[in-house]
Amino acid sequence: MIITRSPLRISLGGGGTDLPSYYEEHGGFLVAAAIDKHVYINVHRRFEEGFVLKYSQYEDATEIDQIRHPIIRESLKLVGVTEKNLEITSMADIPAGTGLGSSGSFTTALLKALHTLRKNIVRPAEIAAQACQIEIEKLHEPVGKQDQYIAAVGGVTSFHFLPGGSVEILPVELDEETLFNLQDNLLMFFTGYTRSASKILKEQDDKTRRVDKSMVDNLHFVKELGVQSKDALEAGNLREFARLMDAHWQRKKERSGGMTNPQINLWYDYAMANGALGGKLIGAGGGGFLMFYSEETTRLRRAMREKGLREVRLRFDFEGTKIVAQD
Repeated sequence: MIITRSPLRISLGGGGTDLPSYYEEHGGFLVAAAIDKHVYINVHRRFEEGFVLKYSQYEDATEIDQIRHPIIRESLKLVGVTEKNLEITSMADIPAGTGLGSSGSFTTALLKALHTLRKNIVRPAEIAAQACQIEIEKLHEPVGKQDQYIAAVGGVTSFHFLPGGSVEILPVELDEETLFNLQDNLLMFFTGYTRSASKILKEQDDKTRRVDKSMVDNLHFVKELGVQSKDALEAGNLREFARLMDAHWQRKKERSGGMTNPQINLWYDYAMANGALGGKLIGAGGGGFLMFYSEETTRLRRAMREKGLREVRLRFDFEGTKIVAQD
């Protein structure tokens, strides 16, 4: 039996510039953080032949090509798994569709487990690149590379997405006090809405490919905010980081009519009136989690609780995709 896990993530600046439609022309840059909420994959050999898959659905297949789950099917092929007697089970601390990059975490955890099964030694960057290959190149999902890379490497990390497909990985240099304050003062609240990231990202992807000026200019601006966010974090200026989060959110809302809704906007404004210095909706938009930076965390927690929002507390994960157990 092999159990692996990958962390979910929050975007801290520059999100959206990791899609190939943008970075292949202009280069992308963003800052993200892995958090202590995970996707788990359990792989073990069965006595009987065939594949048993347990995720949000149940599958029973005799051949890889019969597997309906596209990521599982393509991951088995990419790693070159020859066994035909496997049970693969997934679990997650937080459900999919909530903006925390669960698909990238699922794929990296699965690849890590399958490589371990095959006794392959692979570096985190290789796992991330293979996950991107599956989701973007094989399955043609309109997603970026952020989720796969931050899940694989962990930490608070910046990424340069370069034309041609290469990725530069640079840890954000945080002093200890800034790191602790950032963890303590970032608050995350579930909106109750889930959504398909692909639908929202497809609109961005299509507009970028058509060289829609407003979309490309928006992403240029957001990329610069990502650079400024990294600078603010490394300088220990968390109030400036919070201001940039708010600027990011105001621009992000312009990308798609499905990015937000009146209720989310009301919650955001209420948070800003009750101690939040800046915030945004995490992920592609349309639902999931609102995240805020606040130096009045008790006040903000009470205000959001009054509105019926559930908080999920977070710490950073510096381990990335890893083996939890192997027998």
